[in-house]
Amino acid sequence: MTDDLTAIHVDEFLPHPPTRVWDALTNPDALAKWFLPGDFKPVVGHRFRFQAEPIEATNFSGVIAGEVLDVQPETLLSYSWVDPANPAGLDSVVTWTLHPEGTGTRLFLEHRGFDPDDPQQQLARKIMSGGWSSQVFRGLIEYLS
Repeated sequence: MTDDLTAIHVDEFLPHPPTRVWDALTNPDALAKWFLPGDFKPVVGHRFRFQAEPIEATNFSGVIAGEVLDVQPETLLSYSWVDPANPAGLDSVVTWTLHPEGTGTRLFLEHRGFDPDDPQQQLARKIMSGGWSSQVFRGLIEYLS
């Protein structure tokens, strides 16, 4: 199996129904508790910002600007993910997909748009891959518990 250098893929079973997971993914108050503070709204076309910690090694300012691209309640949420302070940098898309599984939810994350020939974006991909799979999902699991 080859590693997809253009994307990060993570999936996790959550012992909570899709309704509850969907609320955690789309409610700005919930997002501020387990993910990032910002002015997110699950409305296609809504432009938002998340505030994170800057990462000097990847030239990431700590601000994430996005636009909601697709909303299918309790099924799919997709938004763009750009550092507005670095317009020549990563221009990517984050997609969350929810699948009911028994009494819980299988949650898939895809973060796509990394340039395989750009060393800085590959470093960002490596750092963010660990962040998505450990910190972000762990935060979500703790929030939902």
